[in-house]
Amino acid sequence: MSIPTQLKYTKSHEWVKSESDGTITVGITQHAQELLGDMVFVELPKIGRTLAQKEECVVVESVKAAADVYSPVAGEVVAVNSELESSPEKINQDSYQAWLFKLKPANAADLAGLLDAQGYEKALESEGH
Repeated sequence: MSIPTQLKYTKSHEWVKSESDGTITVGITQHAQELLGDMVFVELPKIGRTLAQKEECVVVESVKAAADVYSPVAGEVVAVNSELESSPEKINQDSYQAWLFKLKPANAADLAGLLDAQGYEKALESEGH
């Protein structure tokens, strides 16, 4: 399973990429998309929405189930990947390229509380994966 080392992760299977402009890009991990199966629908947050840490903000639906995606940190949504609304299967094709939304963190220090690749791998092992 691919777990890119340059990203941060949450135990709820979101990946987070820190951008040079101070924003973060958020998606779901390869593990999450494999659990869900073939994606058929994605509901993204509205640009400008303010999110609390761990707030439900995206719904991804597959042929197996629907799942919520949570905001890894508090902040304001500054962009969404609207391409996924018509092509949700892109998450299955490459979950680390098919980002869901970009967020301007309310407090950049909150990113330090996220898992690194090694920590995420250990979290998966503790779940029995």
